Amino acid sequence: MNTDELAHALLKAERRVLEIQTKLHRWASDDPHRRFDDLFNLVADPGFLLVAWDRVRGNKGARTAGVDGQNAYYVEAEVGVEVFLDRLRTEIKDRSFRPLGHVHGRGV
Repeated sequence: MNTDELAHALLKAERRVLEIQTKLHRWASDDPHRRFDDLFNLVADPGFLLVAWDRVRGNKGARTAGVDGQNAYYVEAEVGVEVFLDRLRTEIKDRSFRPLGHVHGRGV
């Protein structure tokens, strides 16, 4: 995916994410006791992941490597954002994703 395509996809994803967030906010305001049972699908949604990536990439710490030795720039240049997010989405959906730095379900 080239830079222009990524920028267009991000803009489209941001609009969609905002629409969904607005809807969820309205529903929660209308019924404070409402349960939201299907939010897991939003976590693995490609648009939500792209917006999250953009926010992480824009953070001050994006230049610092994480515990896996990679930083945002490495992912962009060597792995590719689309490949990275597709892999992450697959791991989230099949529940094989394990954040690094967590041992036996607890953060270190």
